Amino acid sequence: MNGRADFREPNAEVPRPIPHIGPDYIPTEEERRVFAECNDESFWFRSVPLAATSMLITQGLISKGILSSHPKYGSIPKLIFACIMGYFAGKLSYVKTCQEKFKNLENSPLGEALRSGQGRRSSPPGHYYQKSKYDSNVSGQSFVTSSAADNIEMLPHYEPIPFSSSMNESAPTGITDHIVQGRNFS
Repeated sequence: MNGRADFREPNAEVPRPIPHIGPDYIPTEEERRVFAECNDESFWFRSVPLAATSMLITQGLISKGILSSHPKYGSIPKLIFACIMGYFAGKLSYVKTCQEKFKNLENSPLGEALRSGQGRRSSPPGHYYQKSKYDSNVSGQSFVTSSAADNIEMLPHYEPIPFSSSMNESAPTGITDHIVQGRNFS
């Protein structure tokens, strides 16, 4: 023995460290297969149907006169825009499904990172998080609410500025004009 006590159980499984997934990460062969599968499925099962549907709806709206067609190019620009939006909406709608596929992979560093929550983005610097004052803990028969003062981080204090959306000059706006009185420009 080296003088240090070993407090681990003899048959305890040592947790593996969560791998760092950064821009220099090289996916495994199985992860590449899932990437290709997700790309193919998101295209054929989400992007193509949504792009086609959005183009049909757009053409229908143009035919009914709800949307106007371009004098020179006709309905083509609006149809292209609808197709592009449908394509990206289809790709975005498949993200959760692909994440689940990666989470189900065994021996995958990327799947392990997603399972552990490393894939979640943290708040940007300077972003304040405030819990709702209605958050509560319910356990058994007791109902406990925490006070809002305990949940609020120190937020900067800003004074509200009076605002008037009226164009009337007599309405208070909270803005003062600094006009030098008594100065004659003639």
